[in-house]
Amino acid sequence: MDSWRDCGLVRWVWQQLGCDPPNHSETRTVYVANRFPQHGHYVPQKFADNRIISSKYTVLNFVPKNLFEQFRRIANFYFLIIFLVQLMIDTPTSPVTSGLPLFFVITVTAIKQGYEDWLRHKADNEVNGAPVYVVRSGGLVKTRSKNIRVGDIVRVAKDETFPADLVLLSSDRVNGSCHVTTASLDGETNLKTHLAVPETAVLQSVANLDTLIAVIECQQPEADLYRFVGRITVRQHSEDIVRPLGPENLLLRGARLKNAKEIFGVAVYTGMEAKMALNYKSKSQKRSAVEKSMNTFLLVYLIILLFEAILSTILKYAWQAEEKWDEPWYNHKTEQERNSSKILKFISDFLAFLVLYNFIIPISLYVTVEMQKFLGSFFIGWDLDLYHEESNQRAQVNTSDLNEELGQVEYVFTDKTGTLTENEMQFRECSVNGIKYQEINGKLVPEGVTVDFPDGPTTSLSMEEELFFKAVSLCHTVQICHDQVDGSVDGFQCSNGISQQQEYYASSPDEKALVEASRRMGVAFSGTNGDIMEIRTLGKHESFKLLHVLEFDANRRRMSVIVQSPSGDKILFTKGAESSIFPNTKSGELERTRVHVDDFASKGLRTLCIAYRRFTAEEYLEIDRRLHEARTALQQREDRLADVFDLIERDLELLGATGVEDKLQEKVQETIECLRVAGIKVWVLTGDKHETAVSVSLACGHFHRTMNILELVQQKSDRDCAEQLRQLARRIQDDHIIQHGLVVDGASLSLALREHEKLFMEVCKSCSAVLCCRMAPLQKAKVVRLIKISPEKPITLAIGDGANDVSMIQEAHVGIGIMGKEGRQAVRNSDYAIARFKFLSKLLLVHGHYYYIRIATLVQYFFYKNVCFITPQFLYQFLCLFSQQTLYDSVYLTLYNICFTSLPVLVYSLFEQHVHPHVLQTKPALYRDISKNALLGFKPFLYWTFLGFGHAFVFFFGSYFLMGEDTSLLGNGQILKPYRQLMFGNWTFGTLVFTVMVITVTMKMALETHFWTWLNHFVTWGSIAFYFIFSLFYGGIIWPFLHTQDMYFVFVQLLSSGSAWFAIIIVVITCLFLDVMKKVAYRHLYPTSTEKAQMEENKGSVSSAFDFAESEHRGSDNRQLLADDASIQQCT
Repeated sequence: MDSWRDCGLVRWVWQQLGCDPPNHSETRTVYVANRFPQHGHYVPQKFADNRIISSKYTVLNFVPKNLFEQFRRIANFYFLIIFLVQLMIDTPTSPVTSGLPLFFVITVTAIKQGYEDWLRHKADNEVNGAPVYVVRSGGLVKTRSKNIRVGDIVRVAKDETFPADLVLLSSDRVNGSCHVTTASLDGETNLKTHLAVPETAVLQSVANLDTLIAVIECQQPEADLYRFVGRITVRQHSEDIVRPLGPENLLLRGARLKNAKEIFGVAVYTGMEAKMALNYKSKSQKRSAVEKSMNTFLLVYLIILLFEAILSTILKYAWQAEEKWDEPWYNHKTEQERNSSKILKFISDFLAFLVLYNFIIPISLYVTVEMQKFLGSFFIGWDLDLYHEESNQRAQVNTSDLNEELGQVEYVFTDKTGTLTENEMQFRECSVNGIKYQEINGKLVPEGVTVDFPDGPTTSLSMEEELFFKAVSLCHTVQICHDQVDGSVDGFQCSNGISQQQEYYASSPDEKALVEASRRMGVAFSGTNGDIMEIRTLGKHESFKLLHVLEFDANRRRMSVIVQSPSGDKILFTKGAESSIFPNTKSGELERTRVHVDDFASKGLRTLCIAYRRFTAEEYLEIDRRLHEARTALQQREDRLADVFDLIERDLELLGATGVEDKLQEKVQETIECLRVAGIKVWVLTGDKHETAVSVSLACGHFHRTMNILELVQQKSDRDCAEQLRQLARRIQDDHIIQHGLVVDGASLSLALREHEKLFMEVCKSCSAVLCCRMAPLQKAKVVRLIKISPEKPITLAIGDGANDVSMIQEAHVGIGIMGKEGRQAVRNSDYAIARFKFLSKLLLVHGHYYYIRIATLVQYFFYKNVCFITPQFLYQFLCLFSQQTLYDSVYLTLYNICFTSLPVLVYSLFEQHVHPHVLQTKPALYRDISKNALLGFKPFLYWTFLGFGHAFVFFFGSYFLMGEDTSLLGNGQILKPYRQLMFGNWTFGTLVFTVMVITVTMKMALETHFWTWLNHFVTWGSIAFYFIFSLFYGGIIWPFLHTQDMYFVFVQLLSSGSAWFAIIIVVITCLFLDVMKKVAYRHLYPTSTEKAQMEENKGSVSSAFDFAESEHRGSDNRQLLADDASIQQCT
């Protein structure tokens, strides 16, 4: 079997069908540049190609997969059965009446879904067709991304994304290092340093790489972004050199190269085996709550249908128990009919009744819903309020199947970086030696000073200010890049007249903002040369030797550097959270700085405190010795380093504090508050650090300052996690009056979900806001799924901008991508895409509200009008001895749902606005009126169903009693009234019922309409007019292509009767009057919030119209007075 799979065409077909088996080996062997062993028995491993696939269908599986999905719908499957029954037995109606609508529905839906998937294919092709350069045959070859194979050496230039998971071989730096940003993968904007092994780092040209002979052995692909285990064997001078490989050697697909001109790497994981792709969830067909309700309603109506069919069959045989009705004189049985099996005859009659009543299941409902969703989705793209002018981006709809789900959202899960924020940090304020400063025009201005300073560089700093900014410009891990630009900008003037513009790359956005601010203040970090850090202080160059870096960790919440000043002093500079700096401070303006830090925090600024310490020569020697011992220890290295760090970072002198603004997107706080008022809970899921995430949550209003913040972080064991959860639950119970917010990190979340899921859910649901930090992409999806499958089954929405958000976007009921700066992965895999987070409020509160109201009414109305349609058919069987005689003409049966009653509800479902959009946005609480599928619950369903049955009874018996008295039945099925000829037989009676029905159900739709456009008027009154015109032509002309024409002249005769017109008017008014009275009574006695808003809006409209008319009237009076005055003056 494996031999035929090796055939290229067959293997391609096998892959298209999704049947290509995974590689079962635990490790993979990658030959660099695909230089395979020359011995004959070597069999290359099979690896995935480099194509990214986000689409659902292929050319080969589209038809079977799409048909399977469509026939999961009860109505489609039901009509398929009915169609097959009509083909097999003699039924009252033609198979075309079921087969043609079914074919139309299936075809329209397939075209729509095929078009949407074609758009996904188009987006995939853009990525897969991106140009890349690979090293082949001693040169650089330009090819497409999809053509990269495992083992290829790929060249990536600065600011390009990596097209596959690459093991770094070399860069333009001698040490083989490069920096990358993984913001689109894990949401972090900081730079990460990656290294090449020494043996390949020196191969910086294509010619040198062409001589490389190396083999990489590594683990099979896995989703963990931070884990990679492997080794590389390099052959040099007939000797094999083995080097270990770890995460620092792997460049992930989707990450972006920074601070290096170019790198070369060998592809080890490609296509859907790349870590980015493995963090995607497989795309599944999302089904809205409305569609699920429709299926439930269809089951109920199927039961009604079966009941009617069984009852009719039983009553037929009960009636035929009498001999005179079993074989009447005008309908003799054949010999075959007399000898046929009674059981088969019973089944045949049951199926015939099933076909006769089958129109109670509205197959046209699905066609109308598909058209409504498809056409309605254009309104999102056309909405100028969702258009972002700066980026020239409109809202985008990737699937229209979930429009109404936007009106049912109960939980919003949002990413932080790039979704709530702009990925931009700005230095705002600082406190130096107890004095608060602001930055104005690039200068440091003390608080309260209003002197205007001209633009330009800072010319002087106090001793404390200079030391403060030296600490800021030295205590960091910032990297620097010099971009060649013409002229002399803010940078160094080179001897060739070209200035080098400095570009900083930082391990955190805070560091970059602080170093840039320090440069503006006159103390500029110029770069590093080995272990020498260069700074310029007011134009004067200074060199500090970097002795040690005490890295940041979550426990200490600070980082430090030890440097040697130009004068030889050993100085420690420290920065960190105030809670980690203040307790270790022995001098400085502590209290004033504490007040300033609290003030910065109240403004939503991210705060850091700066301190320093000078060491004597003896102290430094002891510190250096201890650091060396701790860093070279093989056992308990982390604990020993922590002890030494604590020893070093004490007895500090406080320099001051900084306040940096993590620039939020516009109107994020207002949007979150709107969602909260609308009854939507907002969870923030981010891969960012704990402190950063909490700070942004406070700044954007996700956490309130008055909220009690609970933490479930840094849990090490199941036992500790369970105990912490119980403590949190007790605290919530004890302080149930105030609001609580919960912070949980990824490691603690894994423990909580392992054995304490129920307790964790109880704590989360008791909190007003939840923040999950340090989350891996699949953990985000797990959190969404945890809420999604909870007993309440709430509707969830996930929104994000990067590849790390794709999993949760696909897991949630509704996925929304932000068209931000971190690639298009989230947008391609989302259901909807918007340019900014602020657009979410209108998308949900207005568009979601409208879509749900429209489609809910559409669904209920369809069932109502089909009950009205088929119930008279059932009642008529009592008058025709259950002979399966149809009440309506076959053309009326076919056109009722297609032509006569389809357009008013379709136009309603596209344009209805029961409340003005501005009102929906200013009163978010109206969103609660439609939550939890309120309009498609069992109670509204029963109301519409019983309303349909009630109207059907009025149609049938009203027409029967008003037109059917004092008549005698003739042999030809006509009715002869005494003293005058009036054709009032089977077809006339059925046509009267049908006429009343078409008018009533159309007027019922008119009563439901609040927002009237010219199109509503056209289709409402046009549908009624079309029915009358069609009936006159259909029954008034003998059509030669019709086999029989039972309706000839029936409609004309019916309308020529004044009593028929009287009956039509009386029956229609009777049906609608009770409905109108019920609406009026409920609106005044038990109004909903939406109905109150409607009445307020109507009052406002009336008063505005009155004021306008009154002003016009006053204006005309004034004009008349002016005219009279002018005439008087002329006379005088």
